[in-house]
Amino acid sequence: MKEMKKLPHSAAVGAQTNTPKQVLTVVDAVVMIVGIVVGAGIFRTPPIVASSTGTWEMFLFVWGLGGAISLIGAMCYAELSTTFPHTGGEYHFLYRAFGRHFGFLFAWARMSIIQTGSIALLSFIVGDYMSELYGLGAYSSSIYAIVVVIGLTLTNIIGVHVGTGAQKLLVGMQFIGLAFLIVVGLFFAPTDQELVAEPLIANSDFSMSIGTALVMVLLTFGGWNEAGYISSEMRGGSKKMATVMVASILIITAIYLLINFAYLNVLGIDGVARSEAVGVDMMRTAIGEKGAVFIGLLVMLAALTSTNATIFTGARTNYAFGKDFPLLSFMNVWKTERSTPVNALLTQGAIATALIVVGSFARSGFEAMVNFTAPIFWFFILCTGLALFVLRITEPNVPRPFKVPLYPVLPAIFCLASAYLLYSSLLFAGMGTWLGIGILLLGMLFFFFTRNSNESKPDHRR
Repeated sequence: MKEMKKLPHSAAVGAQTNTPKQVLTVVDAVVMIVGIVVGAGIFRTPPIVASSTGTWEMFLFVWGLGGAISLIGAMCYAELSTTFPHTGGEYHFLYRAFGRHFGFLFAWARMSIIQTGSIALLSFIVGDYMSELYGLGAYSSSIYAIVVVIGLTLTNIIGVHVGTGAQKLLVGMQFIGLAFLIVVGLFFAPTDQELVAEPLIANSDFSMSIGTALVMVLLTFGGWNEAGYISSEMRGGSKKMATVMVASILIITAIYLLINFAYLNVLGIDGVARSEAVGVDMMRTAIGEKGAVFIGLLVMLAALTSTNATIFTGARTNYAFGKDFPLLSFMNVWKTERSTPVNALLTQGAIATALIVVGSFARSGFEAMVNFTAPIFWFFILCTGLALFVLRITEPNVPRPFKVPLYPVLPAIFCLASAYLLYSSLLFAGMGTWLGIGILLLGMLFFFFTRNSNESKPDHRR
């Protein structure tokens, strides 16, 4: 007989004084998500997408399709977030759907691989560009990256209003920069430039190439799932999460389409495909070398914005993790006056710093962190999509303020897309991937150790 389960420590929101408060507005949440997603990826992936699609029409279509798939995923997360609002986000959903063991495994992966790896790779981007401006020696990029992690972690420790305030400032500056890039691309293009060009791919390779393009587009859209971690801190309750997630994806899709159209308008599809730094080439072609310097600063700003938001949301899982597993209870500290999980932020910062040190010995710290995080990330995204189906079956009577339209068709599409991205990330696995898998297996051993300790077994049922 299935064991009856009790309310978990991490689900007992309001039972203690050191628990999250509903302090975030819809604008705070939208700014946080847009800031996470619209990062340096939009300056790296368009050439790969262009060379894989071959025509400007297909190029823009794939970006629009990526937005549509992300919107479906956002609606799946909106149902889970509004039905089961919790600081633990995906951790809470997976715990409810698949049990204690799987919940632990995800939280371990997020703490040691997914979120901390993302923080490290974003910090490496800042470090790479800062090193071009002022080098600090052989490990210049890593030194700058560590400074970024420490500085933004301390900013978020000061308090939720400081963290979100910094995010609004960074996103505001980033939007001004992106708007300038779009205006330059649309109105300062060479008069003889044409959008139309000959396809760069053979028809026999069309299916594979479009698949590659879609993988890169969806990677660029990655990060919207972070909204699940702030659902319990929304002012007015979690019902607004559907608005937050849908609005965020629509804004992000519009930004990406405009930026890519600006690239095309200046460089054409051939120029975008052959570029190694598409933003730099576009601005240099349109307004000269000053434009190239501007893009470098904009990429750093975009990476800083994403890093700050990733630090903010990542610590929420660690906090929930610490509440449910006594051996990790040092992370179960929520400073009410600051509305921030201090020890969870410190733990996250320490692990991210350690990953930066490890990445320093790779040929490219950024690429090493991508290989380290991607397969684990898409595996758990797929599992979260499956959790929606499981919870619809196992907890059918729980009130659902928002339901995914056209269920089960749209969630099935999302799961298939996630499975394809998992396959693709494993297909191009490097040494970093196997290191990530090894750390995940280490987490399984750690779970069995905690299982044998004399601790209670909380559950995420209401």
